[in-house]
Amino acid sequence: MNKKRKVPERKCVVTNETKPKKELIRIVRNKEGEVFVDPSGKKNGRGAYLTLDIDVIDKAEKSNILNRQLNAEVSSTIYEELKQLAAGSSHAK
Repeated sequence: MNKKRKVPERKCVVTNETKPKKELIRIVRNKEGEVFVDPSGKKNGRGAYLTLDIDVIDKAEKSNILNRQLNAEVSSTIYEELKQLAAGSSHAK
């Protein structure tokens, strides 16, 4: 019997929707306090997941939810990088 593997799911910190991990992008704060986008989803540190969608990224930026989730200052360059990824993703509307 071929058992289907469980798809790893994560919750978007903005929409609170649980989605397959590959539809979300991970933002990480490492021990040094640096915040960066982690497309691989494997880097060490405190991670927060966002839906790869321009609207969601805008909401995250306006509400500073990532700052609270990661307990760190998230710079506008991170949001720019996320927007570029969202624009280039296959889920782009």
